[in-house]
Amino acid sequence: MVRFILSKLLYLVPTFLGITIIAFSFVRILPGDPVLLMAGERGVTPERHAELSAQLGYDKPVVMQYFDFLGRLMQGDFGSSLVTKKPVLAEFLTLFPATVELGLCAIIIATLIGVPVGVLAAIRRGSWFDQVSMTAALVGFSMPIFWWGLLLIILFSGILGWTPVSGRISLLYFFPNVTGFMLIDSILSGQKGAFGSALSHLILPSIVLATIPLAVIARQTRSAMLEVMGEDYVRTARAKGMPPFRVIGIHALRNAMIPVVTTIGLQIGVLMAGAILTETIFSWPGIGKWMIDSISRRDYPVVQSGLLLIAALVMVVNLIVDLTYGLINPRIRVK
Repeated sequence: MVRFILSKLLYLVPTFLGITIIAFSFVRILPGDPVLLMAGERGVTPERHAELSAQLGYDKPVVMQYFDFLGRLMQGDFGSSLVTKKPVLAEFLTLFPATVELGLCAIIIATLIGVPVGVLAAIRRGSWFDQVSMTAALVGFSMPIFWWGLLLIILFSGILGWTPVSGRISLLYFFPNVTGFMLIDSILSGQKGAFGSALSHLILPSIVLATIPLAVIARQTRSAMLEVMGEDYVRTARAKGMPPFRVIGIHALRNAMIPVVTTIGLQIGVLMAGAILTETIFSWPGIGKWMIDSISRRDYPVVQSGLLLIAALVMVVNLIVDLTYGLINPRIRVK
């Protein structure tokens, strides 16, 4: 198992270096001059522009800028924002819990609904439930997040008035930021109605963000279940007279979970991409909205370090998924 873990860790090194190159190159191809954007409407003289460029290191060749960036990363320095002057890592850690809370709720919704729907669709293959659920999954996968989010806002917030439009909690409540997770902090505050307000703000963006992963998980679960239900060991279990629950839950579902776990792990990257649009639509103060604002301001350190931190998060999640394979199927550990 140790060798299995070390082999997975070795793959992260070239992947990390490749991500640094992509993140560094991405901000350099964006149009606009960060020095001029820092100056704002006041403008800046050519002399002052050259001085600021030298201070920020933008007067060096691009290759030298990249190695400077890589050297600072090795020392744990992710740079400081050109706009707020705050360390990028500090801003990331401040906003990260909001994105984690949203993403966790979304993936929980997608998994708790997607896996049972996929299993039932496989068991009742060709039935009306199978056709309706898979058609709904295809529609959910095809819908753009921004369009789906706006529709739900118009319906549930505008017409029905059931949910708030934006934010994480009502302005009527104020309490210390202990964990960064609004649901937990609202409970710790002891204020009456705070948890309900936080939950009502979280429901709609979580549903929007969970739509595409839910559709993918449901379809993948159905496909994996149909494949394993035709295997000899499943037919043998049925022939022995085992209850259908044990045949489906123990013999079939456990062996079908490897591609499903893979799908769930890959959806983390989809969630991070979807969070950018979801957080922008719902004014959710998380990493996605922070990145969009930084791109519009050409805040180079925030964009390149933010991309790197998000990519590192996805890499860690994928590593955890790989290790989970070994728990589900021990044969993978010896390969």
